Amino acid sequence: MRAEIIAVGTELLLGQIANTNAQYLSQKLAEIGVGVYFHTVVGDNAERLASVIRQASARSDLIVFTGGLGPTQDDLTKETVAEHLGVGLTTDQAAMERIESFFRQRGITMTENNRKQALVLAGSRVFPNDHGMAPGMAAQRDGRTYVLLPGPPSELYPMVEKYVMPYLIGLKPEQQVFHSRVLRFYGIGESALEERLLDLIERQDNPTIAPYAKEFEVTLRITARAANVDDAERLIQPVEREIRERLGEYIYVTGETSLHEVLVDELKRRGATIACAESCTGGTAASLITSVPGSSAVMRGGVVCYTNEAKRQLLNVPEEVLAGEGAISETTARLLAENVRTTLGADVGISVTGVAGPDSSEGKPVGLVYVGVAVEGLPTLVKELRLAGRRQAIVGRAAKFALFYALQRLKER
Repeated sequence: MRAEIIAVGTELLLGQIANTNAQYLSQKLAEIGVGVYFHTVVGDNAERLASVIRQASARSDLIVFTGGLGPTQDDLTKETVAEHLGVGLTTDQAAMERIESFFRQRGITMTENNRKQALVLAGSRVFPNDHGMAPGMAAQRDGRTYVLLPGPPSELYPMVEKYVMPYLIGLKPEQQVFHSRVLRFYGIGESALEERLLDLIERQDNPTIAPYAKEFEVTLRITARAANVDDAERLIQPVEREIRERLGEYIYVTGETSLHEVLVDELKRRGATIACAESCTGGTAASLITSVPGSSAVMRGGVVCYTNEAKRQLLNVPEEVLAGEGAISETTARLLAENVRTTLGADVGISVTGVAGPDSSEGKPVGLVYVGVAVEGLPTLVKELRLAGRRQAIVGRAAKFALFYALQRLKER
């Protein structure tokens, strides 16, 4: 079954909202072995939408629409699909009663255009909207299935889970699942990772291996196709084992959890605390840590020591070090990590100092960064990094390197 997802809405084309529905639907369809071959976004224009529908009908077996089911004039999905299929629209009484009840309970006068939301394709399978007003629907014609869903994720997600997935599973004569294992890496680039795994990637069949860069990290997705999840797991395991043998030092988690979430969980598990001293990253590492719910249990605090005066006055970096080796040096990074740890009474202290750009500093090149990690009971670790990219990319990578090395050091404790 070849599937295509068509998102309808000019706001998507303008970049006012992100097309998260397509991502979600692709994941859900993969779970039941339906491959998504195309994502299309089209604005609120009947002529262009009709053109997209004709194209999709020529190449796909399952066509899923999101958006355009609302009450306004620019909500055109039902009308345009109905015209393509040569069917009429009819009022779904259950949906109409839900809409009328919504306005009645809130003491609001219902405008006439809201009746439009209860219209469905004649003869279609209707999916109730338990969290909104416009129902979803599915219709079949010439061996193709057309599924129309509301745009708001708060309405679409529960409708898909409760009604659409069972419907689609019933269409498949032989169920197959696509099951994935996600490995997340830090400290190695996408091209270097791919080179180390090139032989596995070139001979891949089932499972498949797909590396991609994401938020200054590299993610590797291993996907197996099988009759059920257990069989897929058995296919994935030997491939994952081989990858870990080659690149295990760079893997920090399995799954979709972020680096800062993993670090906070590890600190909690050990009953440990952390403090940050940041120069060129300006508090980015601390911000990542504190973005995790419950981080107050492990985060002691942070110091943005951007100037030499701040490094000297707040974290006791000697003037002779700053004047001699410089603020961007191994010694400064070590002292910042050690002193922020003791000053704030933490078990772990991390530091970042370097040149984020666009100009060099202290005669040192853009991208030169030192990361320090001081852990109680262990020698202080200092890493020299040579990072490339624009200023914000250097800042983001440097902050995550600090978290990554802190996580590694904790595991050595």
